[in-house]
Formats: sequence, C-alpha cells, structure tokens
Amino acid sequence: MAKNTMTLTDNRNGKSYEYNIIDGTRGPSVVDIRSFYKDSGMFTYDPGYTSTASCESKITFIDGENSELRYRGYEISELAGKKSYLDVCHLLMMGKLPTKEESKDFDLEIRHRSFLNEGIIRLFDALPDGAHPMATMGAATMALSAFYKDHLHLEDEEEFKTMRRRILAKMPTIAAMAYRNSIGTPLIYPDVNRYFTENFLYMLRAYPGGKMKYLGGGLNEEIKQVEVDALDAILTLHADHEQNASTTTVRNVGSTEAHPYVAIASGISALWGSAHGGANEKVMDQLRLIGDVKNVPSYIAKAKDKNDPFRLMGFGHRVYKNRDPRAETLKKLQDQLREELNLDSKLLDIAAAVEDAALSDSYFRDRGLYPNIDFYSGVILTALKIPVEMFTPIFVIGRIPGWISQWSELKQDPSHKIARPRQLYTGN
Repeated sequence: MAKNTMTLTDNRNGKSYEYNIIDGTRGPSVVDIRSFYKDSGMFTYDPGYTSTASCESKITFIDGENSELRYRGYEISELAGKKSYLDVCHLLMMGKLPTKEESKDFDLEIRHRSFLNEGIIRLFDALPDGAHPMATMGAATMALSAFYKDHLHLEDEEEFKTMRRRILAKMPTIAAMAYRNSIGTPLIYPDVNRYFTENFLYMLRAYPGGKMKYLGGGLNEEIKQVEVDALDAILTLHADHEQNASTTTVRNVGSTEAHPYVAIASGISALWGSAHGGANEKVMDQLRLIGDVKNVPSYIAKAKDKNDPFRLMGFGHRVYKNRDPRAETLKKLQDQLREELNLDSKLLDIAAAVEDAALSDSYFRDRGLYPNIDFYSGVILTALKIPVEMFTPIFVIGRIPGWISQWSELKQDPSHKIARPRQLYTGN
C-alpha cells in the first residue's frame, strides 16, 4: 500500500529524507517539511513564498486555475450582491451566516461602536494638511492600541469578540475622517440611524449639522440605495483573499504577540503599495492616460513590447491563472449599474476597448492575463463620487473582517510560532 509521504534525495551524497503529505479539504496537498533543516542542514528557497504554505486555515479558499473563491465554503457569487456586507463579515468572523435576529443585533452593535474616542480625533489635527488618507488611517489604527490596551491579552471570549467588532465598526469612521482631514473640511460623526455602508458615504459627503448637499427648493441630495448596494458588493469582494501580502503581514506581526490593532495597522501599510491595494488607482490613471478608444491599439502594442516600460494595469493576478471570479462579479455589477449610477461612458468605452483587445490577443491569453478586480472597481467607485485617493482606504474597510479573522485563527492555533523565514546568504 502506497505511503502518504514524499522522499527527498540529496544527489550529492545519496541521503534521503521522508516527509508526510498532509491533505486539505480543497486544493493542493502539502509536504510537511518542518523538520527539513534539522534533518538535512539545509533550508528550502522560495522567493515570494510561491510554493510555501505558511499556515493552516478554514477561512478562505482560492483555486486560481479554476477561478474559484470561497468564504467559509460559500462561493463568492453566492455572497456578493446577494448578502449584505455585514452578514459576510459575520460569516468570516463567526464562521457562519447570521440568522435574521443575529444579523439585526450585529448591525445595531456595529452602528453604536462606530464612534471614535475624541483623543483619536485630535490625532488628525497633528497631521499635515494633504496627508494621504492611508497614512492617517495607519496612524489612527495604531493609536487604537493605546486606547484599548486590554486587548493585548484576551482571555475572555466575549472580550475577544468585542475587540473584533470594535475594529470593524470604527474603520469606516477612521477612513472618512482621514479623508476629510486631508482636504481641510469639518469632520462628520457617524449616524446610528444609517447602515454600515450608507454611513460611510454619509460621513464622506455630509455637511456640518448632518445635512446632505442642498439642491434648492427644500430638497437635499440623498444617498441612493443603489449606491449603498454597489459599495456593499465591492466591500464583500474585498473581505478576504487568503494569504496575500497584507494578510501575511497581519499574521506575521500577530505571531510576535503584538496588539491586534498594531497587526491591523501593519496590514494597512502593506496594502498601500501600488502592487497590492493601490492597483485600482493606477488603473484609473492609465485609462485617463489612454484618453480615447482610438488610442487603445497603440497602448496594447506598448504592453506587448518587452523593451517598453509600459505595463497594462488591472490585468493578471499572482494567484488566478484564469479569470478572477471577483472581476467577473464586478463586471456584471458594472453592466447593471451603468445607467443607474451614471457611470463615466468615456472611461467605460476605453475600458471595454482595452478588455476586448486584450482578450482577443493570444499574447495576453497565453500568459493568463485576464482582467482582475482592480480593472472594474475604479470606474464604479468614481461613479460613487469617491475620490481616487480613497480607493485604497475602501479596500482597507473591506478587508478588515478578513484580517481580524486571520489574526484570530492564528491566535487559536496551538502550533503557531513567531514568523522567522530563513535566507540564502550570498554576501562576503
């Protein structure tokens, strides 16, 4: 009978080492090489951890070859646009979708926890005008650890749950205030009468006194339900994405026994990079650079020229070697909302021309370069009157339940150790 093991042989001396194969419920099996250095005196070499599983998880599953993304077993198409973002947060954080009563209670608690300590709000005044909202969000999130010191050692299960719900509730407030502070406008406090996503749009748009833009004739510009639903779906699509760079950062910092909000602040810093959460900003910049549908062929040619530094943003993904299932969902949403949200027709036409040209070109298909979520999200966020510098902060808001769930899972894993990769030294 075949053994569920793998044998590695050092061909220099003929020595062999046998390791157990561990099978998951989905996806590739893994070879347990935890004792490899002790056995052989060597490390494995895997830049970017492309073939390394750093943890065991029950939260999110990705099959990049078959365009599959699942949260707690649910396909993303069953959740985005069909379940509220807060229900998806409950799923990720609690392990199951809520009942109607649980959903109501969760929503109400999040509304009332959305307010910030006035000391954190005063922190915004210490930052210079024009500071990028991501910088302010990172600072404010780090500061939360000073206001909630008791979260460092969580022995009580209820306090543990409170910590997770607290950071989820406060992040939209931090994001909205960070933006308003960056442009010098008065800060708007949360409105407990508004749902999570509507509340965020309200804090971005409202005038002092809680009034929305005045249109004359006794009318104010109200937030439309279609806007709330669209942003809710975008947040759901960003809620978690397995062991990406920022999530791995959260887990690595969490492994040091640092405060959970410090770990989240570290995730925010990692997400800020244009190769990660900032990519949709670059997509919008590129669509505006192309400028017109007639210019698309020349830019496609530039993208294929290995001697040209131009790269087509919003195409390809580190994990998805076929279509990005989040992009598929967002593309459908974009088509549905084109008229309702008055999406920018010129940008949409340019985006459609870029997409058609790339998908009909074997250069992109052969390399698995299909549109990813960043290619579609920017146009929708622009239609929601969200400024470009807030695209990545919205990614942060969406990703909070994933980060805090991953941190929680790490903490409850009895086999977890402090992160400590090794290196191949090539210096003097």
